[in-house]
Amino acid sequence: MESIIEIFHLNLKLFLAQIVNFAIIFGIIYYFAVKPLISVMQERTKKIEKSLADAAVIEKKLSLTEKEYQQKIDQAGKEAVKIIDNANELAENKKKEIVAKARDEVGQIINNEKQLLLAEKAKTLKEIKSEVAGLIAMSLEKILEEKVDYKKEKSLIEKMIKKIR
Repeated sequence: MESIIEIFHLNLKLFLAQIVNFAIIFGIIYYFAVKPLISVMQERTKKIEKSLADAAVIEKKLSLTEKEYQQKIDQAGKEAVKIIDNANELAENKKKEIVAKARDEVGQIINNEKQLLLAEKAKTLKEIKSEVAGLIAMSLEKILEEKVDYKKEKSLIEKMIKKIR
């Protein structure tokens, strides 16, 4: 070994001093620079891992929320269809009700008009009968050339009316 020391011109004391200096500098750098840097990097690694885990949880919650949202939208659509169907059914029932009520009112108006017409007809027939009776009485007077009393007149009128009918 001495030959190596002589070839490279190494001084053992100086070499040992450099090793001690290197160890001291390495210890200082490790203690003040590397160790805090390692702890900061470990904390960052933990934060990143936590952020990734939180992102995965948030992504799962987001997918669940989207599914719930879609289900609620579908349910709201179904309810809207039901409401529209119910409204259409109620409208149809109301329409039928109004039509039936209108028919009843029209039927009632027609019946009232029929009654008025029948009453008018009866009144007109009564007037016609009284005029016909007067005409018959006058024609009988001329035919018989004598005035017939009330009883004879009435019986003759009734006979004539029966013949007309």
